[in-house]
This record gives sequence, C-alpha cells and structure tokens, in this order.
Amino acid sequence: MSEVIVVGGGVSGLTTAVVLAGRGHRVRVWSRQPAAATTSAVAGALWWPYRVEPQDRVGDWSLASLRWYEELAAHPQATGVRLVSGVHRGERLAALGAWAGRLKDVVESAEGLRCRLPLIDMPVHLDWLEERVRAAGGSVERRTVTSFDEAAAEAATVVNCTGLGARELVPDTGMRPVRGQLVMVENPGIEEWFTEADPAAGATTYFFPQPGRLVLGGTAGTDDWSTVPDPRTAEEIVARCARVRPEIARARIIGHRVGLRPARDAGVRIEAEPLPGGGRLVHNYGHGGAGVTVALGCAEAAARLVV
Repeated sequence: MSEVIVVGGGVSGLTTAVVLAGRGHRVRVWSRQPAAATTSAVAGALWWPYRVEPQDRVGDWSLASLRWYEELAAHPQATGVRLVSGVHRGERLAALGAWAGRLKDVVESAEGLRCRLPLIDMPVHLDWLEERVRAAGGSVERRTVTSFDEAAAEAATVVNCTGLGARELVPDTGMRPVRGQLVMVENPGIEEWFTEADPAAGATTYFFPQPGRLVLGGTAGTDDWSTVPDPRTAEEIVARCARVRPEIARARIIGHRVGLRPARDAGVRIEAEPLPGGGRLVHNYGHGGAGVTVALGCAEAAARLVV
C-alpha cells in the first residue's frame, strides 16, 4: 500500500491515520503542535452532533463513530472513552435528524432526552490514538506545513485534517472560528452530564464529569479568534451551571480553557483533488463543534478516497 501523510494531529487527523494504518497504508502524521495543545484536547467531548453540517451526511458519520466509541468504552482507562448517562434538557427526538431514531437507551420526557452516551477524556484519548498509529508502524512528527506541496514531495497521498489551518493552507475563506470557553472545577460529586441550549441567548449550559474534574460550559462566539479566557464569561458559565446544580457554585476552580471550533460555511469537506506532480490531496476538515462526534465516520469516508 502507499505512503500517506496526514497533516493535522487533532482528533480528526489521528483518527484518520488510525483508519488508514488499519487498511495497510504507511502513515505519517505531521502536526505543528502536540496533541495536547490542539483544539481537540480542549473539547468537553460528549458524543452528540452539534454545530455541524451537512445534515444529510452527519447522521451516518456520527453513528459510525458512536458504534466505535461504544466498543472503546470497554477499556476506559486506556482509551479515555466512558458511557455516561445524562440529560439534554429541552431536546425532542422529533426535532432531530433521522439518526436520532437509531439511538439506544433514550428516554423522552417533559424535561428532555435522557441518554447514555460516550463521554471522552480527550487528553487520554488523543494519547491512545497516537499510540495506535505508532503500533501500526506509523509515526507522529512535529512539522509546520506552509504548503501541501511539502508533504506531496514525500508521499503520493496527502490528507488535509488541518481544521482552522485550512483557511490559509487550502486556502478556504469559508473556515471560521467558533470560540468555546470552559471552566474546570473540582467535581462536587456530580456523576451525570447535563446540557441545555438557550436559543434566545445563543448560550449553552453544560457540565461533563471527566476524571479528576468537572467541565463547565459553554460559549459559541462565531468569528472570535481570542484564545484568552475571559473572567466575566467564566463567572457567567459557573453561574448558569450552578442554577442547575447549586453545589457547583462552591466548587473550587482548577483551570480555564478556550478552544476555537473549526466551522466551515459549506459544512464538512471530504473530497479529493490532484496535486502537481501526480499526487493526491484528500480533504477532511470543517467539523465545527462535532469533530469528536464524527471523527471515525469522516475518517472512513476520507480513507475511501485514498488510493
């Protein structure tokens, strides 16, 4: 099989590399940053199709990833994946896509949807993905790419999983950041996740119990490039979460995080194009707020374009 260079070392790039390695390709991942410094590492990482298009493809991508995460949840300490119960307050099955009808363990009530879903500890999961790439004979390298031609000079096929970096590299001016700010607190004993969207305010309230911390959110600021946590926003996040679970107000804050979701006006792009010299460039980017949710489904779709 051919050698493939995957540009981008977040969850999309690493998952794509794992899929390609599993198909016998020799895979090299080029990433400007270590996985722990990518946007993927900041994600609250509850499986759920959120802020991602196109709707007619997202369902299949998401469900493929769901089945994979359900298998990985058998080994949570190694993979970072657990199945955790919680509530999507205000959600209704009828308002979701056809994919929702294929979910298991969903109960609809006046409050919303109670589900048992994958919740992923991203630092652990990203480390596991890197280990899978290396175990298959691949490599993960720190490389700053200014042109896909650099990768094409070393491999016949290049896969673009650069997220927001695609704005300059492709270039694709339809790529834009959707800023998400999180607050990490000591968990006061909360075992279930919770989400609630406020369409009027454009805000989302959620908390996710991750190992060693409770992750509080969130925000969705389109075209906001700031990666510096805003103190007032942090206070508002804590206050919203505490209205749902009052004990959160007394929880000690242990950190703040900001991530820029890689949204694309036209939705996720998975397609191939020729490179000068006979090479092939496969795109897999623009996953918005659902990179974790669609990771495997999109990786498999991109892998089918690699020859």
